[in-house]
Amino acid sequence: MTRVLVVATSRKTRGGITSVVKAHETGEQWKKYHCRWIETHRDGPAWRKVWYLVTALLEYVVLLPFYDIVHIHVATTQSARRKKLFFTLAKLYGKKTILHFHPSNEKFLYEPKVAKLYRNLFGGADKVLVLSEQWKRWLKDSLGEGPWMEKMEVLYNPCPLVHRCEGTKKNQILYAGTLLRRKGYDVLLKAFGKIAKSYPDWKVAFAGNPYLKEGINELEDGKEIAKQLCIESQIEWLGWVSGDEKERVFNESSIYCLDSDGEGFPMGVLDAWAYGLPCIVTPVGGLPDIVVDGKNGLVFEVGNVDMLAEKLALMISDSHCRKYIAEESLRLAQTVFNVNAINHQLGGIYKTLSTTTN
Repeated sequence: MTRVLVVATSRKTRGGITSVVKAHETGEQWKKYHCRWIETHRDGPAWRKVWYLVTALLEYVVLLPFYDIVHIHVATTQSARRKKLFFTLAKLYGKKTILHFHPSNEKFLYEPKVAKLYRNLFGGADKVLVLSEQWKRWLKDSLGEGPWMEKMEVLYNPCPLVHRCEGTKKNQILYAGTLLRRKGYDVLLKAFGKIAKSYPDWKVAFAGNPYLKEGINELEDGKEIAKQLCIESQIEWLGWVSGDEKERVFNESSIYCLDSDGEGFPMGVLDAWAYGLPCIVTPVGGLPDIVVDGKNGLVFEVGNVDMLAEKLALMISDSHCRKYIAEESLRLAQTVFNVNAINHQLGGIYKTLSTTTN
């Protein structure tokens, strides 16, 4: 009887990895392989982060001898350094290991120390899961040829199963994610500001908590930009949404916009596809492998305010374009990114490793 330990962020953490693991929990493979989620990290004050890490490590040490496969979800550098301890213990116990790579962008991989860290991790793993073919290309380019390349397999993040309600649509563009310059909320505000007067019955809803750091309050900065552009009445600041509130916001929206400068494979877009929302996106992370401009989305250059304004105007003014791309979005959610199909693929990976466990 093969058993799998899943090492990832807390289920209380707001982020992509948590959403992915929760989706994996719904699959048959979760019960079949007796998966157990070890929660290593939670957002919040330093004491909470240390507490989660220490208690997770203690739980892990106690359970590790009784499990066969360790499936470790890894993000960027700090995450990899934390997970290296769990990975090393798994190898010492002779366990099969999966490293599931969820980066926020590709740029950090080209730093020599970071590249060395990932060469060591990926080189020692039995399987490396990446979010798209593009990530395989970036890893080959940044890490070079090595044993890690033969171990890589693409496992897409899944679209969630949602309750769609077409009768509640509003003239609303949705941004969902942390209010952070890297995520481009300011670019969306400036682009919408260029066309807002032409479409006075449209608004932009920002669903996400602001990035808070000493001297920085992105919510206040966003409100100031909206004020300067005289579009305050067409902007809504919703804060973080989840559960029924998230369902309502996605069902009410007519367009989804992602204007980030880096992603792994954005969960916000996967949510939007699940709700059948047409998306306007930057060509970041794994999106260029999937999104074809004018077919299943509209694409604009990172930080290009004028180009985004044009794409917004096109999507707003052309209902046929919106409907066609929305249909393609649903098709993606129901086929390539279907949660059941992805969980079945993951179960196959567990099965393959279980036949060679020590």
